[in-house]
Amino acid sequence: MKKVLLLVAVVAAFSFVSCKKDRVCSCISDQPGDTANEVTYIKASGASAKANCQSYKTTYTVGSTSTVVTVTCTLK
Repeated sequence: MKKVLLLVAVVAAFSFVSCKKDRVCSCISDQPGDTANEVTYIKASGASAKANCQSYKTTYTVGSTSTVVTVTCTLK
């Protein structure tokens, strides 16, 4: 019975510990010569950082040339 209680206590302790850490989201467009922009999420879980990072993906049209630019973001 003591072993079961100890096991339950250990599992409960791990469930309260979250894997939150600083995570970096890198975004770059498909334009030649473009450099990556980075956003750092402070103490974020992997799932929430990934969802937020991927939500930055966008497309837009540049000037009168009607060039469509796609910005893609990935979590490092």
